[in-house]
Amino acid sequence: MILKAIIIAAAGYLLGNLNGAILISRLLVHDDVRRHGSGNAGFTNFFRNYGGLTSLLVILIDALKAVAACALGRWLFSADGLGLEGAVLAALAVGIGHDFPALLGFHGGKGIVCGFASALMLDWRVGLVAFVVFAGVYLATKYVSLSSVLAAVSLAVSFACWHSDRIWAVIGCSAMCLLAIVMHRENIVRLVNKTERKTDFFKKEKQS
Repeated sequence: MILKAIIIAAAGYLLGNLNGAILISRLLVHDDVRRHGSGNAGFTNFFRNYGGLTSLLVILIDALKAVAACALGRWLFSADGLGLEGAVLAALAVGIGHDFPALLGFHGGKGIVCGFASALMLDWRVGLVAFVVFAGVYLATKYVSLSSVLAAVSLAVSFACWHSDRIWAVIGCSAMCLLAIVMHRENIVRLVNKTERKTDFFKKEKQS
């Protein structure tokens, strides 16, 4: 069990280092997204600076690495009857790898795309709840950060409701959601101060 947990955590973390925004900005745009805008290596900053179909590739990479990590975690722990716990461990690890990638100087993104993909792998119902909350708040406010934070909260709450008998899975999922909130701490301050920037995903926002 310990060896399996180590393998899941290590594989998830390394997969998290495959940052879609950085890979696509370097390979296709011949740039580094972290040099622009907020300096964040995430989808929102990528979209604001480059827009276009390349943004979809960022989503694809960040989602697939979460799917792969969670699938591995569930598979390795399934024989022990702890498939959900294995998937949660992988989800947490890939999120940490995305936020703090050692191979990229510990300067990554905020893990929202990874989080959504992981949520769907853990339980499609909680993933759907998180998506509906994100979409509803975003359409009403155009604040990606506020939408992300509230989606993370809804994910933790709904997961705990549906899986209250799996205490370790609930703890792991809560930690994953708490990480997402902590990564948005500066955004939260700006939201309180009413200085947070809005983002319109229905049009390209170019900035240098």
